[in-house]
Amino acid sequence: MRKKKLTGILMSVLMTAGVMTGCSSESTGGGGDSKTIKIGANLELSGGVASYGQSIEEGIQLALDEINKKGIDGKKIELVKVDNKSEAAEATNGTIKLISQDKVAAVIGAATSTNTLAQVQIAQDNKVPLITPTGTNPTITMKDGKLNDYIFRTCFIDPFQGTVAANFASKDLNVKNAAVLIDSSSDYAKGLAAAFKESFESNGGKIVSEEAYVAKDTDFNAILTNIKSANPEFIFLPGYYEEVGLIIKQARALGITVPFMGGDGWDSPKLIEIAGADSLNNTFITNHYSSGDSDAKVQDFVKAFSEKYKGKAPDAFNALGYDTVYFLADAIDRAGSADPQEIQKALGETEGLSLVSGQLKLDENHDPVKSAVILEYKGGKQEFNTKVNP
Repeated sequence: MRKKKLTGILMSVLMTAGVMTGCSSESTGGGGDSKTIKIGANLELSGGVASYGQSIEEGIQLALDEINKKGIDGKKIELVKVDNKSEAAEATNGTIKLISQDKVAAVIGAATSTNTLAQVQIAQDNKVPLITPTGTNPTITMKDGKLNDYIFRTCFIDPFQGTVAANFASKDLNVKNAAVLIDSSSDYAKGLAAAFKESFESNGGKIVSEEAYVAKDTDFNAILTNIKSANPEFIFLPGYYEEVGLIIKQARALGITVPFMGGDGWDSPKLIEIAGADSLNNTFITNHYSSGDSDAKVQDFVKAFSEKYKGKAPDAFNALGYDTVYFLADAIDRAGSADPQEIQKALGETEGLSLVSGQLKLDENHDPVKSAVILEYKGGKQEFNTKVNP
């Protein structure tokens, strides 16, 4: 398995070199014919976190349906999709294809931080905007104090999300000590955990246990037994739904009844199938929006989504996929061009754009300044708990 991954990465590096030497801004200026603007979507449509990519794609398609009724300056948006199979090497190869072969004006994706980070340098080198709907790791847009100026996101970042979770545990649940359990192979989990620990300890809390697992693990009884022996009042679990579901199910079977909390990585219908509705009682997540929000824009989106997808209720990944298309379309409209460099400039100037997940205003790092919501699982359903402003 390791040898196969290394081979894939080497091929990606060689292909990247080909893109950088053989591709100019003119050749990636929107592609298609004079009546279309090509954009790419590099998403996890299969593999370990396919639920995220599939949800983002649904949101993208709804937004395109709406936007293409009128078009942008007489042009329709044409979507070119690639499946990164929930793997970083595939995400790299996918963006190389979208830029060099399909000549897209911009790329949407990926869903996870790791798979987004795998695309960043390619987008930067080729001056093609990349927007992640849900990649929350801070280094996506800013690395070592330097802005990745062609990289944007529609979601808030891990430090904000981790701080919100820590404050909720300390101030709303009155927790004095906590355990932290992370996926050690995930940039997302490590970033959230670091922010949670810092804020929780600043609030006077104590971390009594820190444990780790690796994606695709299925038996968590040993690490859960270690955590149980530390007698925490609360467990912070910033992972993805596949492992989170098994962890919570096994924890409840071991008699661990304390609250669990995670981030937006929990937000998948698959979580309830894996963990079971009863096991999820007394668990919480930070998230980007709630379908239960009474705001008219949210409810209009929920209605339109439900009509398109046969009664399905939209999750946060649906909403952020939808919002990302509107974010990009607004920039293309203001730029008056399908040229990637003109779109990049317009994206960076976005301020006060009204979206389903809130008003979008970018800071100097290309990160949105926006609210978070806290949701609680009750009887297998998410219920709105509170909204936290930045």
